Amino acid sequence: MNLLNDESLLSHDRAHAQADAPLYERLAAHYRRVIASGTLAPGDRMPSVRALMSRHKVSLSTAIQVFRRLEDGGWLQARPRAGYFVRRPAASKLATVAEPDIPVLPEPARYVGLHERISRVIERAQAFPDALNLGGATAGAALYPTERLQSLASRILRHKPTLLTEVGEDGGAAELRQAIAKRALTADVTVAPDDVLITSGGVEAVNLALRAVAQPGDTIAVESPAFFGLLQILESLGLRALEIPTSPTTGLSLEALDIALTACPEIKAVVAVPNLQNPLGCVMPDTRKAELVALCARRGVALIEDEPYRELVEAAQPARPLKSWDRDGGVIHCASLNKALAPGMRLGWMSSGRWHARVRLLKFAQTRHNESLAQFVAAEFIGSGAYDRHLHRLRDKLRVQREASADAIGRYFPAGTRLNLPPGGLLLWVALPDGRSSDALFEAALPHGIRIAPGSIFSNSERFRSFIRLSCPVPFDERMDAALRQLGRLAAGIA
Repeated sequence: MNLLNDESLLSHDRAHAQADAPLYERLAAHYRRVIASGTLAPGDRMPSVRALMSRHKVSLSTAIQVFRRLEDGGWLQARPRAGYFVRRPAASKLATVAEPDIPVLPEPARYVGLHERISRVIERAQAFPDALNLGGATAGAALYPTERLQSLASRILRHKPTLLTEVGEDGGAAELRQAIAKRALTADVTVAPDDVLITSGGVEAVNLALRAVAQPGDTIAVESPAFFGLLQILESLGLRALEIPTSPTTGLSLEALDIALTACPEIKAVVAVPNLQNPLGCVMPDTRKAELVALCARRGVALIEDEPYRELVEAAQPARPLKSWDRDGGVIHCASLNKALAPGMRLGWMSSGRWHARVRLLKFAQTRHNESLAQFVAAEFIGSGAYDRHLHRLRDKLRVQREASADAIGRYFPAGTRLNLPPGGLLLWVALPDGRSSDALFEAALPHGIRIAPGSIFSNSERFRSFIRLSCPVPFDERMDAALRQLGRLAAGIA
């Protein structure tokens, strides 16, 4: 409760509020930020009217007005003879994103020039290094277990003083491969430690998977919209891509994929993100996951599963990866610790099924072994109960940030804006109304110190030009609120 008693913070809030705003409005805004940050969670009791008067040195009238403003906004609920309790306001009053049209046959396209388009957007964003980055896909550093990881690194180096100067193990440290194989059992995946290959993040894993199953000029089926990093990989490898419509609620369209596989037998692989797809944030239902694995197995097509976000899914049971339905080694499972544990470690792993031997050779030819210290740190952390406790806290914090951001978008963006609130992670896929240009909004936001990801970089087509991907990487505070308010103003003024 330190945040509630911090008068310096309240003074900061007052200093940044409108000069002519009444005191009760400034206090109400302060408590909205306290609730949005998660310091006061749904169900928590608010300070009494008398306690609020004493804490902030305000009159009875002002204190009552504070509670009324918070109650009217849906932040508090009054209980007879019990006081006021926190409740979560509706995360968003916006309509959901429309389902995609399923064409008779998706049109194949070579991503000529797309890499250049993506690079231009990235270069423009990097020209504003101090901007609030709402265009990334990684949580802020404060949400990761920094101190615990530092402590583990120091202890490991004391016990293994030559770790930084000796050659690491091919395939990855045995300790980390063992820890990953054991943890995979909780997701119904049985994989031997020797079948786990450590990579430099999930991007290298997907790159290796594509190189193992395809040659330049081959066709790969991908989700649409798709993570722009995948599109960059495809173009750099000289691969053709077939965009498959993807639902913002159920993921890759199996119906459209079935049509594509019949019409284009030259398709060598399907790349899918079944859990918290980037940028849509959708989770494919288990029945659809099983059907996708079975469809690819029947057609003899490799299925590359990209899984950087699975452990951020909020569910009673761990979300199942496609690999858990794999019976013939046809699924190449690519995972990453960048989003869930520590972006700075750049650690990923893959289980390559029938392509395991080829992937190992490609990995050795491309990057040799990974740096060892991070692997030992991750192995110890993952192998302990600390990892699950961290994930529980991380998911809770991301949920608070995501819901508060979605609520702000609903308040500030122009009428007709749509979004789907995903069941985890930190990404929001937002549809702007009336065909407004996300590229124009991207450019307009940069001088205001805000970076976003325009929809144009998630497809080679123009169908997502009116979409933006927004992230919720940090606790919802006054800066986040002001940024989304400014984005809403800018969105209202663009064509």
